[in-house]
Amino acid sequence: MLKLKIPPPIYMFSFAAIMYLVAQNFPVLSLFSESLKQLAYPFLVIGMIFDLFAVSQFFRSKTTVNPIKPNNTKTIVSTGLYKITRNPMYLGMLLLLIAWSIHLGVLTPFLLLPIFIWVLTIQQIIPEEEILEKNFGESYLNYKQKVRRWI
Repeated sequence: MLKLKIPPPIYMFSFAAIMYLVAQNFPVLSLFSESLKQLAYPFLVIGMIFDLFAVSQFFRSKTTVNPIKPNNTKTIVSTGLYKITRNPMYLGMLLLLIAWSIHLGVLTPFLLLPIFIWVLTIQQIIPEEEILEKNFGESYLNYKQKVRRWI
């Protein structure tokens, strides 16, 4: 079982590589001209901001940022970006993959985005949530009720 064994950035980079291969070998429906590929930049910047701010919030809260060891979590971070989404780092990765898809310019990479969401949810997010529920009980359950998993 691979749950909590592969760091989420590895999933993101793997999907980015697969998206590239799919775009090169199965370029279905060109969506973006060279000039429209500029639309990738806002997604890139926002994705990077989400990831950097989310990581900094973990450091400020003095809790682990290591997604492979959620048992080491010392506190539930529920401020800043964590008021909007329970997983701003993963949302940031998704935004980076959206930027990459736009840059690639064809439809086929976009078709892999829901698969990325599904894989990350099954392999990383749900196992993390189970551990956080066990370790923090009612306070984490209350947080889950107030804030969505993705957006």
